[in-house]
Amino acid sequence: MIFTETPLAGAYLVDIDKKADNRGFFTRIFCSQEFSQLGINPQAAQLNLCHTDIQGTVRGLHYQVPPALETKLLRCVRGAIYDVIVDMRPDSPTYGQHYGVELSADNYRALYVPAMFANGYQALTAHAEIIYVVSQAYTPGCEQGLRYDDPYLKIDWPLPVSLVSEKDRGWPDFPLI
Repeated sequence: MIFTETPLAGAYLVDIDKKADNRGFFTRIFCSQEFSQLGINPQAAQLNLCHTDIQGTVRGLHYQVPPALETKLLRCVRGAIYDVIVDMRPDSPTYGQHYGVELSADNYRALYVPAMFANGYQALTAHAEIIYVVSQAYTPGCEQGLRYDDPYLKIDWPLPVSLVSEKDRGWPDFPLI
């Protein structure tokens, strides 16, 4: 695996290191030892699959607060998404900043999302699917979120937003401290 730190400290792009021959290729998409060597939480408590039917749909931006902090490793396995993370760590020099990247079934890229980072994505294709490993079980009382159209964040989604859940539309304004 090839790890590249994003502009938001602690968040990494994870590209594959293909071993190819005439049959195709082989690669690791997760190795707890390699994650641990970078100080990244390799724990896996849950493995999720999310299918989004409609191109332009935005899901998120979600995160969990103590005592149920979670890290995520996301990979698009069908179609393409634009994934956005927001640093929600109040003591971080990048607090309130966001970063976006395209993940697709064609580029095999994954995104490691540290604890206290909000995460959401827009489906760039119809029938996009992502698989993500989460370090903590979903804990409803600890879930928080940000609106996809928060005026402070000013996220530039690549496509017009076609669908957002009522829950995701209802998150409060960015919590400036």
